[in-house]
Amino acid sequence: MNIKRFITGIVGLPFVILAIIFGNKYFIDVVIGVVAMMAYYEYIHCISREYKSISWLGYLLCVCIMVIHLIPEKIYGPLIVIGLPTILLILFLHIILTNMKFSFKDIAINFFGICYIIGFAGFVALLYGNTGSKDMANGKYLIWYLFTCSWGTDTCAYLIGNKFGKHKFSKVSPNKSIEGCIGGALGAILISLAFTFVIQKFFNAEIYSYWLIAAISLVLSIIGQIGDFAASSIKREFKIKDFSEIFPGHGGMMDRIDSVIFIAPYAYFIFVTLLGA
Repeated sequence: MNIKRFITGIVGLPFVILAIIFGNKYFIDVVIGVVAMMAYYEYIHCISREYKSISWLGYLLCVCIMVIHLIPEKIYGPLIVIGLPTILLILFLHIILTNMKFSFKDIAINFFGICYIIGFAGFVALLYGNTGSKDMANGKYLIWYLFTCSWGTDTCAYLIGNKFGKHKFSKVSPNKSIEGCIGGALGAILISLAFTFVIQKFFNAEIYSYWLIAAISLVLSIIGQIGDFAASSIKREFKIKDFSEIFPGHGGMMDRIDSVIFIAPYAYFIFVTLLGA
């Protein structure tokens, strides 16, 4: 076992737990905004080796996450509809106003980072801030499924892969095995079901059926693993092992949240849009 990885996880996990339990949506918005800013900084540092960055726009959008629940919920949709083309408008203005010092590739790589990191991270804040019409719909419960299905998958895949992994899954991430991926998904389901049992038994939460939670957990685990491979593909493109080294044994902030933010839009869509949480 990687001792540094284990110690970092043990030390860091209580901070996540305490923040979610005792924080409110405004505090969590700030935390997520700071986390997104750190991850975006790592991404910008990564791409700056080959492309010009327009980092101020991304940092401004991270600040927007910090105040997202000060904005009336009814205008979220219109803001997203007009926000994406406005971001592209600003990025393309850099080409025009700098007389082609920025290229289309620069714009594309910056736009991707904004959507991928900051856009996806925004759904974590939206999910936590959701109050809904049911006890179970409270975001303080729902947000945990992001972690049971992402970090739960990562941990179980790591343990099962190290013990039983024999068949490599993809060249994108050569250390990952088919056995690890399957074990990660099964582990995420079991952890999600255990969490569901706890909040039902001890917190009197109105609950979805265990079969539904198991199905949702499987879907989110698979999506999270794709998110992990997506981040790995970026690192392979820029020939780096980790986005940074701020978490010993784990890498950078982006390395820790790659699957979490990839899951977030789908978790929000499933719980809030489809199930009406």
